[in-house]
Amino acid sequence: MSRHADFDSQWIVRPARLSDLSALHALAQQSLVGVTSLPDDKKRLEQRLRDSEASFSSDVDYPGEEDYLFVLEHSATGELLGCAGIQANCGFSQPFYSLRHDVFVHASPALGIKHKVHALSLCHDLGGNSLLKGFHVVAPLREGPAAQLISCARLLFIATQPRRFASRLVAEMVGCADEQGNSPFWDALGQHFFGMPYAQAEALGASGDRTYLAELLPHYPIYVSLLPEQAQGVMGQVHPGAKRPYDILLSEGFESERYIDVYDAGPTLEANTAHVRSVVDSQVVALRITREVVAWNAPAWLVSNQRLAGYRAMIIRSNWLAGRPLTITADQAAALQLNEGDSVRLVRL
Repeated sequence: MSRHADFDSQWIVRPARLSDLSALHALAQQSLVGVTSLPDDKKRLEQRLRDSEASFSSDVDYPGEEDYLFVLEHSATGELLGCAGIQANCGFSQPFYSLRHDVFVHASPALGIKHKVHALSLCHDLGGNSLLKGFHVVAPLREGPAAQLISCARLLFIATQPRRFASRLVAEMVGCADEQGNSPFWDALGQHFFGMPYAQAEALGASGDRTYLAELLPHYPIYVSLLPEQAQGVMGQVHPGAKRPYDILLSEGFESERYIDVYDAGPTLEANTAHVRSVVDSQVVALRITREVVAWNAPAWLVSNQRLAGYRAMIIRSNWLAGRPLTITADQAAALQLNEGDSVRLVRL
């Protein structure tokens, strides 16, 4: 196989395991402050890995407290280069809080005045959805296909295990903050109710128990026009460092509707699971193993096996045509832990 094809095939996505703790902690130390689902805390990461292992080995019929974590691994060296997760039901054990952007009409017929007023309301409307979380890829791979692989491999897993996930998916994107980690939105709102800086508040949010949000934040509407212009300007805006995962999900059919993050006002993306591109366009086909060389410029496909704890996914170059088996090399089949005649799920990248 050509050098270019080998380059595409050098990464594998698999479920995280407890032995990944040190490498995962190193990734967490590099991630953005707002990625609270990937805390720079070894004890919390260890618990997350234990929860993920238990989730992959569990027998479930509907989305519950399962929390799945995947890692991007270099197939030759075993180095961890990224991670991404899915929480099966983000409102299963406690409310999942967001800020809902509402529009009210204020009118005075006597004065002939009528205008719209934008307001933010604390809510847990999104509870019960499956949450995409914990995305991080090392900087050198962030703009390339490896980032798309780790992000979309979990979507292909959802397509393979549909009963484990909700009918809707959501993803909280990191909002704007400066190089010192200060958030204009947090400084304008949350700071007044929490009395702590943005980074400390995000670290608190990484604990998983967010009942304090309902205890400390106001339950009445927050009028947007009363916030400083800088805070208004970052509402619904994504952090430059999170632009890549944001764009990947947009290309999958996710949309930003009316919800933003409580801490930094980053957008919350939503999609019907059945309408996500990697779910609806993926197909299950038989596998055939060959020694033939595939041209480096052949179309790229995201390919996975259909296992649970043994889930594997990778990028494969192929001229596959609908209705035919997928032909791959013995090395690629071994990486996917598959044999001749097994079935794979694939979708065009």
